[in-house]
Amino acid sequence: MAEMITVQVCYATPELEFLRELRVPLGTTLEQAIAQSGLLLEVPEIDLASARVGIYAKKQTLATVLREHDRVEVYRALLADPRKARRRRVAKRD
Repeated sequence: MAEMITVQVCYATPELEFLRELRVPLGTTLEQAIAQSGLLLEVPEIDLASARVGIYAKKQTLATVLREHDRVEVYRALLADPRKARRRRVAKRD
């Protein structure tokens, strides 16, 4: 029997918070964990081929092999450029 590790898969929108803890075989990739979590079934609009993913807020590739207690994160596209938004807020204060 293969050694198992525990990982989490998470994704959030203003309307949805998805957080699943999984037991997966050692050697599981980020992409495999996302598929096994059921996230793509619950949120079918996610295009994993173009989505940005990471582990603990550090961007990674789908082929990254997971380690014990990794938190896999699927990121949404930004609605606004954070730099432009900050400039607008600063301009309003003046």
